[in-house]
Amino acid sequence: MAKSPKATDIDADAVRKLAELLEETGLTEIEYSHDGWALRVSKGATAVAAQVPAAPLPVAATPDAGAGGDQGVPQGAVTSPMVGVAYTSPDPDSPAFVKEGDTVKEGDTLMLVEAMKVFNQISAPRAGTVKKILVESGTPVEFGEPLLILE
Repeated sequence: MAKSPKATDIDADAVRKLAELLEETGLTEIEYSHDGWALRVSKGATAVAAQVPAAPLPVAATPDAGAGGDQGVPQGAVTSPMVGVAYTSPDPDSPAFVKEGDTVKEGDTLMLVEAMKVFNQISAPRAGTVKKILVESGTPVEFGEPLLILE
């Protein structure tokens, strides 16, 4: 088995190039290996087993009224940061993370979006009240699709 490089042996240029590639492609993780060593660069999510939430992803909330609603996204909507399948609970036998009328704090888990067998935690971008949940558990969602309305 090849010896792993020391921290001082890490090629900073390779890390930068992989990070740039992540941005260009929209991937959340990339790994490169060569001559017995591997370098993994990831952002926003980590792989998990079963339906355990991964690291929170940034979630875009719609702009305030008057900022232009030409995309048909309701005011106060929390949108999906990726294409995947939305889940309202950690597993089928557990209660939903939130229900309509619940008050949430910034960072509270609202739901999960599974993409490529990775469960990504969707967190509240701000404190508020869940006015309406727009997707059912197990529903495919698109990037930018409204998941729920947060007032």
